[in-house]
Amino acid sequence: MSAARPAPEPTIDSKPYWDGLKERRLLLQQCGNCGLVRHYPRPMCDACHSLQVQWIESSRRGRLYSWTEVHHPFVPGFREEIPYVMATVELAEGVRLQCQILNADPDALGLDLPVEIVFREVQDGLVLPFAQVV
Repeated sequence: MSAARPAPEPTIDSKPYWDGLKERRLLLQQCGNCGLVRHYPRPMCDACHSLQVQWIESSRRGRLYSWTEVHHPFVPGFREEIPYVMATVELAEGVRLQCQILNADPDALGLDLPVEIVFREVQDGLVLPFAQVV
């Protein structure tokens, strides 16, 4: 029997993000005062310290900022997935998202490679963003 993948525990600030993923939408926070887009979800704007927030839908387009090939499952729930490529994607909206890259040959990856965010249900009710090269 394999170990279960750990599930997120949404907070009041991150619940819209997780709900959006279930709908196959990548939602990002935007400051209601200065307009700064931010990710990961949090209650306060880093730039102006406003607590006003709105949610915008991402274009899901971005570029590869960084990546690593994972060979050791630090969390037992990922044991069956190794090796996999974990990436930092710089989205068109100016924020960075960490996710796995689907079907990636690590030797073929390069900085600024165009990617698109897609969605996969990894276990019942848990939808996660993944990057794929376009």
